[in-house]
This record gives sequence, structure tokens and C-alpha cells, in this order.
Amino acid sequence: MNLDRYARQTVLPVIGEAGQQRLQASRVAILGCGATGTVLANHLARAGVGHLRVVDRDFVELNNLQRQLLFDEADVREGLPKAVAAERRLRAANSAIEVAGIVADVHAGNVEELIDGCDLVLDGTDNFETRYVVNDACVKLGKPWVYTGAVSTYGMTLLIRPGVTPCLRCAFPDPPPPGSGETCDTAGVLGPAVSAVTSQSATEAIKYLVGAVDALAAGLIHLDVWELSWHLFRMERKADCPCCVQREFPFLQVAAASHATSLCGRNAVQITPTRPARLDLGRLAERLRSTGEVTANAFLLKLKVEPYLLTIFPDARAIIQGTTEESVARSLYARYVGS
Repeated sequence: MNLDRYARQTVLPVIGEAGQQRLQASRVAILGCGATGTVLANHLARAGVGHLRVVDRDFVELNNLQRQLLFDEADVREGLPKAVAAERRLRAANSAIEVAGIVADVHAGNVEELIDGCDLVLDGTDNFETRYVVNDACVKLGKPWVYTGAVSTYGMTLLIRPGVTPCLRCAFPDPPPPGSGETCDTAGVLGPAVSAVTSQSATEAIKYLVGAVDALAAGLIHLDVWELSWHLFRMERKADCPCCVQREFPFLQVAAASHATSLCGRNAVQITPTRPARLDLGRLAERLRSTGEVTANAFLLKLKVEPYLLTIFPDARAIIQGTTEESVARSLYARYVGS
């Protein structure tokens, strides 16, 4: 290992040469490579984490470039999958590490395989459904992971060490119902907010990887770059947590995940959440009007965002026309409806 590359990092007493060697020996999975995932991947690659596995289901679009820092207009023109574009950029930034870009939709059926052999898992996803799958998998396998979320001008991060710290379900016992939360497409997102909270996540990841566990944040970090606020919410493991205490992992049941069905002959995919939900279509319509052409009545809502048409029903079911790819449909659902 050429330490000259990392000279400004190894001179830090909190890292040093021993810490740098631990980074070089580490294996990290980054699940999702959008706004938060690109910042995480960029920081860890340049810090010298020796093995990075970057997983994403989506492709690069023009509106990603405002905040997804690994991509550029050439990636848009080529229509590259984000995992492929990210691997190229990370290899160019640091040829001394191993990077594997994997084009895949993270779900209950493959998550354990995707994180196998990794020392740490980082959340770069865009929806809570996937995060609960990741939480179940990491707690089951005893793998630490870092939750990161950003929207509007604020974000949150939490490093979870199974058996030591609270897990995601200690902090948020149940996923929010579909359509109830803000997304980047409905509430917007400030690029520096993404970078700020995700840089904090990357810092927590580096602390863990170099063995500085005493320096880890003792809870959930929330920051808002517009309001100039930073808070640490200290938490304890819940004695009755179904996940990290009772070791029940319902989100790893394939049947528990939202079900995607390609509709034959219609160039469409239907997304059906397993968890019962009722959407307020009027409220959802107001949230979505700035994102595309919206029409709604008491029975359904239609959102047109070229080249797709989403038809959303009060039970949170949706038909996404314009694609037969389930991963694309899931991404659009998460983007416009939510978890």
C-alpha cells in the first residue's frame, strides 16, 4: 500500500498508519448509489477502503446531476446504470482499491447475498421499505450498518451495531405508510444538505472501520443546513424490539415485500404493497403537482412524467406504464409515492 496517497489522512492521530491499514483491509457494501450513495462511495474510495461493493437498480438521468456527485452528462447520454458509472468513476479516483458495481434491485430475496463477506453496510437507498429489509438482514447476520436519509434541507444518520446499539426498528418501529412521507421528487432536496449529512455518515463509517468505536455518535444525528441546526438524539435499545431483541425478521420474508407484477401486453408493471394502506389521493395530488401532470378523482390519481404514466389507487397500489422492468417501476414508486 502506497501511504503517500493518504498522507494527509495518516497524519491525523485518530487514524494514523494503523488505521489506514485497517481501511485498506475493509470490505464495504453500499446499497443504493443515488444522492447519498454517491457521496458515501466517493468518500470511502478516496479514503482508501480496500473493497467497495456498489449496488443500484437505476440509471443516470439529467435531474440526478444536481446532487449525485459521481455522475456527469456523458453518463446521461450513454444511459449508463448508476452502478456501472459509479464503478468507472471510483476506479478512476483510486486505482489502488477494488470496486464492484452491481446492477440489482435490493430486496428480501437477495440482500443477504449482496452483503455477504462485508464488514460494514452503508444505506444509499431511497425508500424505507428497503431500509427495513437491510435492517433485518444486518441484525440477523450481525453486520453493522449506517442508515442515511436526506430530503429538503435536512437529513439523518444512525450507525447500528447489532447487539450493541439500537437498530432501525428501535428508532422507527414501523415503516411509514405509503404516500405519508416526503420524497426528493415531491419535497425537493438541496444538494449541500445531501453532502453534509452523508459526509457525517461517511465519518461514522470511517470511525468504525479504523476501530475508533469510542468516538462513534451515541444515537441518531439530525442536521438541517438551511436552519443551521445539528442535534444528537440519544437512544437505547428497546427491550421489546421485535428485531434486535426478539430476533424476528419479517421484512426478509419475500412475501412481505411489495409485489411487482409485469402486466402482459400493456408495457406496464403493477406495484402492490403487502402492508395495508390507505392513501389520501387529494393530499398526494397536491404533493405531486410540481413533478408532472396530475389528474385525480375519488377512485384514482394519474401522474404523467414522461415517458411514464403512474396510476395510483387509494389502497396504495400503482400501475406504472411505460416500462416492463420491475426495478424501474419500484424506483418510480419509491420516488413519487414513497415507501
